[in-house]
Amino acid sequence: MSDIIRIESGPRMSQAVITGGIAYLAGQVGAEGGTVTEQTTAILAQIDVLLKKAGTDKSRLITAQVWCADMATDFADMNAVWDTWVAKDCAPARWTGEAKLATTGYRVEIIVTAAL
Repeated sequence: MSDIIRIESGPRMSQAVITGGIAYLAGQVGAEGGTVTEQTTAILAQIDVLLKKAGTDKSRLITAQVWCADMATDFADMNAVWDTWVAKDCAPARWTGEAKLATTGYRVEIIVTAAL
């Protein structure tokens, strides 16, 4: 049986859970009210920090799930930031969709998994 390690665990959720050689990150959001570019930049920085705490990095990403509040207005700006961040030749399997996020101030939420 694999050990389970929780990172930045609180009463409702952990920011990351590691088991079976995989790091599962919670959905990350940027500051409410920022632009899509600002929020995506902040989200990816948070992901970098959590991956480091888990003992891995973005070159080991397996999957990425991206939620945009409005695909018509947010998708291109999110992708512009994503494309400069994602590790070359190491892009994860990714899916992107439109969703009503936790508050109207959130424009983007990103969830990733990574191998250790």
